[in-house]
Amino acid sequence: MTHHLFVYGTLRPGEVRWVHLAPFVVGDGIDTTVAGDVYDTGLQYPAARFGGEGRIIGRVYELTDLSNALAHLDQVEGAVRGLYRRVTVDTESGHTAWAYECGDDALLVRHLPHGDWARRG
Repeated sequence: MTHHLFVYGTLRPGEVRWVHLAPFVVGDGIDTTVAGDVYDTGLQYPAARFGGEGRIIGRVYELTDLSNALAHLDQVEGAVRGLYRRVTVDTESGHTAWAYECGDDALLVRHLPHGDWARRG
């Protein structure tokens, strides 16, 4: 089982949900990308679909206390309500990592072709 998490949106440092991830992070993480597309939901958080030709810009972190970290993040990210689902992705940096993928097509409002939620403008 992987002990890494790829983040591309509100779980990134400086974003609103970083406080939920930070206690479980080991080290500084690595900037990387994964195959997929990221969308602005219009609700102040992004949604991603993994796979395909696009690239999603984010960061991969090693996690400590994995079972508690994932249980907490599943609640925070809405995985228990079906808004998102936790999946594994292969990062450009060579890590297999958990990531949260959109579980509701209605959230895929505006495609961000550059792949970077931080540049949503």
